[in-house]
Amino acid sequence: MAKTKEIYLSIVIPAYNEEKRIGATLLAIDKYMEKQKYAYEILVVSDGSTDKTVDVVQKYKQLVKNLEVIDNLENKGKGGVVRQGMLAARGKYRIFMDADNSTAVDHVEKMWPFFEKGYHIVIGTRDSKDAKGSVQAVKQPLHRILIGNAGNLLIQLLAVPGIWDTQCGFKGFSDKAVEDIFPRLKINRWGFDIEILAIAKRLGYKIGIFPVYWENDPKSHVKFTGYLNTFRELFIIRWNLWRNKYGIKRKK
Repeated sequence: MAKTKEIYLSIVIPAYNEEKRIGATLLAIDKYMEKQKYAYEILVVSDGSTDKTVDVVQKYKQLVKNLEVIDNLENKGKGGVVRQGMLAARGKYRIFMDADNSTAVDHVEKMWPFFEKGYHIVIGTRDSKDAKGSVQAVKQPLHRILIGNAGNLLIQLLAVPGIWDTQCGFKGFSDKAVEDIFPRLKINRWGFDIEILAIAKRLGYKIGIFPVYWENDPKSHVKFTGYLNTFRELFIIRWNLWRNKYGIKRKK
């Protein structure tokens, strides 16, 4: 029996009611990935979608290589399905990215130099204070900029010092980091990015940061209430860190 080829890269895509956008994203990923020489998988995790997201992905399996879908009947929240997908993935390296392709998959090329240097976590940033060269193709509305700046300062103060953009939806991990961090996660909604990085820092992981070209989709599902819930979850994360709810052994 032939030995199964080890999967080098897993691409996890959380999706909630993405029937109109997921097809174009999958085709873009397939176009890039078919040129690569390593084994890979693409895993779409539907977050209790009420539209035809799952049906669309199933149809695209005829066009897109190494594509699978997890169909959750109930909504878990983005954090919940990202956690599910990253733990179900089999790659030596695993990334998650947004279903609207706001940060294209070819950004993974910027991750490899960090992984080769021994980093286990590499994240994209839309903020030039993290890494020069980051670009936001469509300028955000003023209210989002103000909320984002205030939120970033609060996030750094309470949970993740030194990182200005914790919420960019393009992050990569070694299999070791996934298995060490993701089972500890408790936040199922938008604050999960903060929780991942806070736990990673507490565990002593170095985090590589690279600039992205980010093209915001005006049909984004993120609402103002999402920002408010993220701030609420930030304080939950701070409490969990203080009470060591993540089961991290303190260094002597």
